[in-house]
Amino acid sequence: MLVRLLREQLRPYSGAVTAVVLLQLAQTLATLYLPSLNADIIDDGVATGDTAEIVRLGGIMLAVSLLQVVCAVVAVYFGAQAAMAFGRDLRERIFTHVQTFSAQEVGRFGAPTLITRTTNDVQQVQMVVLMTALFMVMAPILLVGGVIMALREDVQLSGILLVAVPVLAICVGLVVRRMVPYFRLMQTRIDAINRVLREQISGIRVVRAFVRERRETARFEEANTALFDTSLRAGRLMALIFPLVMLILNLTSTSVLWFGAYRIDAGQMQVGALTAYLSYIAYILMAIMMSTMMFVMIPRAMVSAERITEIIDTETSVVPPVDPTPLPGTRPGLLELRDVEFRYPGAEEPVLQHVDLVAEPGRTTAIIGSTGAGKTTLVNLVPRLFDVTGGSVTIDGVDVRRIAPDELWDQIGLVPQKPYLFTGTVRSNLEYGRPGASDEELWHALEVAQARDFVEALPEGLDAPIMQGGTNVSGGQRQRLAIARALVRRPRLYLFDDSFSALDYATDAALRAALQPETRDAAVLVVAQRVATIRYADTIVVLEGGTVVGQGTHDELMESSETYREIVLSQLSAQEAA
Repeated sequence: MLVRLLREQLRPYSGAVTAVVLLQLAQTLATLYLPSLNADIIDDGVATGDTAEIVRLGGIMLAVSLLQVVCAVVAVYFGAQAAMAFGRDLRERIFTHVQTFSAQEVGRFGAPTLITRTTNDVQQVQMVVLMTALFMVMAPILLVGGVIMALREDVQLSGILLVAVPVLAICVGLVVRRMVPYFRLMQTRIDAINRVLREQISGIRVVRAFVRERRETARFEEANTALFDTSLRAGRLMALIFPLVMLILNLTSTSVLWFGAYRIDAGQMQVGALTAYLSYIAYILMAIMMSTMMFVMIPRAMVSAERITEIIDTETSVVPPVDPTPLPGTRPGLLELRDVEFRYPGAEEPVLQHVDLVAEPGRTTAIIGSTGAGKTTLVNLVPRLFDVTGGSVTIDGVDVRRIAPDELWDQIGLVPQKPYLFTGTVRSNLEYGRPGASDEELWHALEVAQARDFVEALPEGLDAPIMQGGTNVSGGQRQRLAIARALVRRPRLYLFDDSFSALDYATDAALRAALQPETRDAAVLVVAQRVATIRYADTIVVLEGGTVVGQGTHDELMESSETYREIVLSQLSAQEAA
């Protein structure tokens, strides 16, 4: 997964990657050449007292060192540039792909893990890219080159490497193998902390209202301790790697000095050659240490790459049409549901079945029913937040699955059950409906939505700040701003999903009266719990258990539908209902 992700995302930066490889190659070759020059200075210059040779070789050594520094600096620059661009593009790719998800995929993953995978997981993979640019290219060249140069200096002494390198590789491999499960568990527990934090911050009012601060503190402590325990176990293993490497490095260096001294005493080796040999031993073990650093990071990056790839490979259940059908302009806004069924994946029973409904332009169609009857699910089928599993949903005779998503959504003004406002201002939230709308259009939409008075009362008016989720305005004000946002759009079809529940009866009545002339050319579909909100609708559809059990006007349903009559009489007296 990691290799595939790196190959896909680094393809646009192949030039920078190639430059890093060439620069690291030049730097490593320069590094390997320096001990040999140093040995020549000691054996050919210092030992013979040849000052000219010392100066000549010293000049070459200085030039090679400068080349090494320049290559290192430029390689780090290009490597960092490629790594940062990799992270930026990968985050954008994940975000863009998640935007194509239906509510079903978003619900399956959940917001906390989607956030973690877009931030923390991408950061883990990005760090591996950076470390690869800095070390992974250099390490194998330094290892192989060090072995070759060590053999060039003294073949017999190199037998020490036949023991040191395999022992080091086995020790590091065993430790890294045990680290992988901990890193996988660590990412899952980061998700858990994000989930608890998100719930506590979003539900702070509920927590305080029920005096459950201690309980929530205990929940967070449990998730935090679980992450701590996993991180501590992984950290202990990470801490074990470097002492192992240093132990083997020191034992190897000591062995080289011990046996090298005997060879110098026997006249089989020169002092400069032993000095160079020690440098090459250090380079070999340094290459292994670099690889060790990568081995520490790669397991966690592999887990992160799996999690990222899982997101990227997930296909949305709402697939855009390959050859979209344009909407005709003859009958704007005619919505029809024919024998609609919807069933969640793996569910034994459908949420909706055999639903027939027609919402005509210039008319208001209302949906009412008990909690869990499938009202919101039905509304979500129109803009394709879900796709029907049976039957069809059409606008102007065209199945919504055949309409290009942008064209479909352009026809719909949706006010969801839980209105959401974005961080910004009143103006920026209203312009979500239609970018570039004039101030006059914004104020008109606010007036129709019965929101003009409270917006005018704000010191900044349209430029008054709105916090994330609209938490600095009341529930009723949020609903009215969401309705105004839909009105600014001026769509063919309005979908109001229980959008008047937070309004008092007077505001509700005033809003419905103001909406009539604004929506006279569009179809209006209203989901409501209040009978007063929908009793004057042109058509009322009664849902029960996902099935239509009644359809008609208020008076007709009072005569023909027992379910509707029970709902009405539970809210109004018999005299008011008449």
